[in-house]
Amino acid sequence: MKRFVIPLILAAFVAPGIALADEGESLAKKNGCLKCHAVDKKKDGPSYKEVAKKYHGKAGAEDKLVTFITKGGKIKVDGVEDDHKTVKGGDVAAAKEIVKWILSR
Repeated sequence: MKRFVIPLILAAFVAPGIALADEGESLAKKNGCLKCHAVDKKKDGPSYKEVAKKYHGKAGAEDKLVTFITKGGKIKVDGVEDDHKTVKGGDVAAAKEIVKWILSR
């Protein structure tokens, strides 16, 4: 009996973290983020591993990124300044899930 209970208890703690990661990635795909970004390689934008490294341990990093992807900002692509796309409808809850996923890379 104990053989089955312990794995179930562990799964209860691990599964929510997996679900959040899947939700953040799914929202990133739905919002077109992966058109310009990839997890581990540079495309038009930096990889999410680079973004996570840049903001690791910095106070206010999550809030700053959420604001950037909900309200927009300027970016440079191939030396040309452009507006960064925003999360559809400025959805702050979706942006928070995306940012948590990005920062967990």
